[in-house]
Amino acid sequence: MSDDSFDVIVAGAGPAGSACAYALAREGKNVLLLERGDSAGAKNVSGGRLYTYALELLEPGMYLRAPLQRRIVREQVMLVEGRRATTLDVADPAWGEGVPQSHSVVRASLDAWFASEAEAAGAVFASGMRVDGLIEENGRIAGIRVGEDEMRADVVVAADGVNSLLAQQAGLFPDVEARAVGVGVKETIELPDSVINARFGVTGEEGVARVAIGCTEGISGGGFLYTNKGSLSLGIVFNPEQAAANGRQIQEIFQDFKEQPSIAALIDGGTSVEYGAHLVPEIGYHGIPKRLHREGMLVIGDAARFGINTGLVIRGMDLAIVSGLAAARAILQEGTPTGPAYLSQLEELALLPTMRAYAEFHGIFGISRIFREYPALANQALGFMFNVDGKVPPPMLKKLLAVVKENVTFRQLAADAWKGYRSV
Repeated sequence: MSDDSFDVIVAGAGPAGSACAYALAREGKNVLLLERGDSAGAKNVSGGRLYTYALELLEPGMYLRAPLQRRIVREQVMLVEGRRATTLDVADPAWGEGVPQSHSVVRASLDAWFASEAEAAGAVFASGMRVDGLIEENGRIAGIRVGEDEMRADVVVAADGVNSLLAQQAGLFPDVEARAVGVGVKETIELPDSVINARFGVTGEEGVARVAIGCTEGISGGGFLYTNKGSLSLGIVFNPEQAAANGRQIQEIFQDFKEQPSIAALIDGGTSVEYGAHLVPEIGYHGIPKRLHREGMLVIGDAARFGINTGLVIRGMDLAIVSGLAAARAILQEGTPTGPAYLSQLEELALLPTMRAYAEFHGIFGISRIFREYPALANQALGFMFNVDGKVPPPMLKKLLAVVKENVTFRQLAADAWKGYRSV
């Protein structure tokens, strides 16, 4: 391959890289799509959910042939305090009608399919290829090095994940900071579809997405659960700096979450088939590096730190796909500087405006009591309201005020409410 040259080399066959390669190959560009793993998706255990609009932007109707799992029609929020839990369940069948709003996904199958789509469109796909360095000539990126081989291209697209070594080598930004990412631990648990449907109150290919707060021992973060076809994706995501100071192993915290009675009942009888950990962008708009391009190079997807986490809505894969499309459109604009065109496309496709709209939400995660005291408060208050023991209950308002004071002071409550208001 030492003499090969391409219009574009895309490093990383996740949703961002494959979307970019697909959009370029479809328009006749000579594209090389590289993947470090033995196959696309082999090194990715993230998962859960893909918002379908992103595939529709890439190509109308594309979602119909994608290996998507269940249409999400129920959104659940779970507040955990020890063995107790309060779960808010919002069900809307309309979310699964027409072009469904979102689907659960299994990244191993999704990524393999996406890379095959890019290959079918004309891209050259090569797995098991680790990019060891960049070729720089006259101040521009002119290609990559894989071992002793050199491959040249007009543009190199870095889609190599949140800790992008290529972007760092290009001098675009330094190593990832701990504050900017979360550590995610996920397990895939096989269960029959009939069992999943019965336990989650869904039918057919309907699915549920659940987030959990209070399951990380006071560390900034939370849990998640997604229903797939024949399996569940269960995991936690939390701040690595706080986790390091916690004094307990990550696996222990995750095991406690699995043993929480409300979770244990949902996964009972299941078989663990996959377990892994990875980094995810965590602080949204303020985590995007100031430089996402230089002459001959663009940075997309997780490598560009594109992600939204409001605590209730978690988005990454859709933004990755949109950023890959934005990069492809910029490259296709011949006669226009690619870097500025890329930023313009990120605006036009509403990726950056959407991230700005949620820019301050991460401030909520600075309210430490959200991850311990407030879930406890909610469970204790509701527990009192539902408890019947044959004794004369105390006055409701007096008892509820006592529950509040047991967990937070009114000054803390007011300060947290003000900080939350400013964040949203």
